[in-house]
Amino acid sequence: MGDFLPLIIEQAADRRPDAEAFRFDGTALSYAELSARSNQLAQRLVDDGVGPGDLVGILMGKSLLNPVAVFGIQKAGAAYVPLDPAAPVARLEAIAGECKLRHLVTEPDRAAKVTKLARAASTISHVYGLDSIDADAVATRTWSDVEQAPTVDPGIRGRGDDVAYIIFTSGSTGVPKGIAHTHSSGSAYARMGAELYDLRPDDRLSNFPPLHFDQSTFDFFSGPLAGATTVIIGGEHQLVPASLSALIEQERLTVWYSVPLALIQLLNYGVLDQRDCSSLRWVIYGGEPFPLKHLKALMDRWPQARFSNCYGPAETNQCTYHHLAPLTDEAVAADRSVPIGHACPGMQTAVVDSTGTPLPAGEIGELIVHSPTTMQGYWGRPELDRAAFWHQPGPDGDATRWYRTGDLARIDEAGLLDFMGRRDRQVKVRGVRVELDDVEAAVSTHTAVDEVAVTAEADDDGVVICAWVRLSAPEATTADVIRRHAAARLGRAALPDHITVVNDFARTTSGKIDYGALRLRGESA
Repeated sequence: MGDFLPLIIEQAADRRPDAEAFRFDGTALSYAELSARSNQLAQRLVDDGVGPGDLVGILMGKSLLNPVAVFGIQKAGAAYVPLDPAAPVARLEAIAGECKLRHLVTEPDRAAKVTKLARAASTISHVYGLDSIDADAVATRTWSDVEQAPTVDPGIRGRGDDVAYIIFTSGSTGVPKGIAHTHSSGSAYARMGAELYDLRPDDRLSNFPPLHFDQSTFDFFSGPLAGATTVIIGGEHQLVPASLSALIEQERLTVWYSVPLALIQLLNYGVLDQRDCSSLRWVIYGGEPFPLKHLKALMDRWPQARFSNCYGPAETNQCTYHHLAPLTDEAVAADRSVPIGHACPGMQTAVVDSTGTPLPAGEIGELIVHSPTTMQGYWGRPELDRAAFWHQPGPDGDATRWYRTGDLARIDEAGLLDFMGRRDRQVKVRGVRVELDDVEAAVSTHTAVDEVAVTAEADDDGVVICAWVRLSAPEATTADVIRRHAAARLGRAALPDHITVVNDFARTTSGKIDYGALRLRGESA
């Protein structure tokens, strides 16, 4: 396959035109249909002046229009910029301005938000998916109009180093950054994912994350590369675990990929004892550590499935993996963390000190990555690129580019990488260095704690540690009991000064805990 992502769809359509490419809400889109419909969108975009180097926004919920938009935009030679439908208009306006978005692909259900965005963002000139819009100088095309366009490929072939998509970070811990991936980095990730997880034409993949979350690229690129079917999960299934487990059973999903939260919710509230999930052969999770007590319970529930912990910031896509062996009760009791494992095929990782010098096994340093799946850079932010990359001279004189993850790691005695937290999650408390991730791990071992988040706050006495916990039941335990439990596992400096029981956490749209909201809540308490 050449390094032009839409070729994935075209080649699948040539091989198996009638095979289901994507499914949503019981309806399927074959590879031939996806090829034709994405060609039609590409033709309309080209008609309206879109070409190589342009960026086109996508603002829509989960539907079969998602893959049409992704591949249609790329077939026009442009890159897609997925926007969070739940984000405030001011945030969307900032992204539209930063990317100079002139064209936006959407759906009728988003008319009100698109109207507000078009009024606020002076760059937008064309909207696809609406029959009209109450905004000056904005032309619209309905999906019916798009579907009247020719179904032939417009014939544009981007280069490998052309930008293919830009994912903006959630912004919960700082200013959002646009992570620009090329057709080469996206294609390398598609090939790696299909190979690493042995994807097959008869596989049925879950698409749980939204388009604006980087995990979605596995579902949209690796799945079709294997000729598999990707089942887009939205609506009620996203919100009701019992409905989600019913979908797994009905759709006979074989490969699952999500953040741990979705799997924990399935375990606790998905009535799995009433569902036949025996079709699952591989469960992949990443993005956050998976509490061992929940992970073991799920592995015991689905013994036929292989489980893998994957690691990789959005800047590199996935870069390490660890295929899990069965967990023992002793491992859970000892709270041994699951390694992030080995570098993925074709990638290199290293643990280095502040000068970039590799560290020996057992010592903690920053994890750096050299990989063909790494982003081109941060969109329009060259100063961030300079800080994010190390250029190491090679024996032939060419510099090797390494991405600095900002994550701490060490190589264990078995040669596996252990994730040791974020560089910015280290704090000094009463002169002692404390890893906030270690505090989270200790608190999470209490049987009544379903989820925990730990922050460090400043007060008049210095730095205090705040733990926020969600319990398995409202009356399952108390903050005092949890503090005594943590005290048996943590040094005095690391013991939380405040423990607050919450009904649920504020979350980013990818399902991760929104630490920014916790800090705000802590400051106002």
